[in-house]
Amino acid sequence: MSRFLYLVRHGEQQDAEYGLPDGPLSPRGVRQADAIAERLAGVPFTGAWTSPLQRAQETARIMTERMPSIEPEPSALLMDCIPSGPTPDLPHAWEHFFGSVTPEEIEAGEAQMADAASEWLAPTREDRHDLLITHNFVIGWFVREVFGAASWRWLGVNQANCGLTVIRVRSAKPPVLVTHNDLGHLPPELRTGLTTEQPY
Repeated sequence: MSRFLYLVRHGEQQDAEYGLPDGPLSPRGVRQADAIAERLAGVPFTGAWTSPLQRAQETARIMTERMPSIEPEPSALLMDCIPSGPTPDLPHAWEHFFGSVTPEEIEAGEAQMADAASEWLAPTREDRHDLLITHNFVIGWFVREVFGAASWRWLGVNQANCGLTVIRVRSAKPPVLVTHNDLGHLPPELRTGLTTEQPY
């Protein structure tokens, strides 16, 4: 039996460049959500879960309008978070990222992602196709978890707005990464959310 996780980062947020913690999708974000919805419309989803944040919930609503058999469920396990803190093997280029992050935020993020991994990376007794609409760092953590990489390695595993990552969870073998940050459904003008200016 296989469980397929379809991880989608939310669409572009309105005025995201101003550093707002949350908000509605921009017009481009709506188009991104429409594009990924069309891409996945034929998948026989078993269920859908979304971060409670507005930008993720709007993305989920647009996507599941084309999937009448499922209703997205908000889950705090998919909230935007800091999945781990600095470790002795953390490259110096990323040390400044943690300058304003509190120990409490790190502790909460670690606990959240441990629970998320237990929830969605566990084998099931039936074939499943689960849709998760979430955030960049959360998806990076899932990818890191699949590879069993160092705890800090979610840094730099970036996903564009409404990019698609698919993980296959198998009953007798380790999970595998099927695809990461697939943007085939997005024309170049809709490919946002990635940056080469910062190491994270």
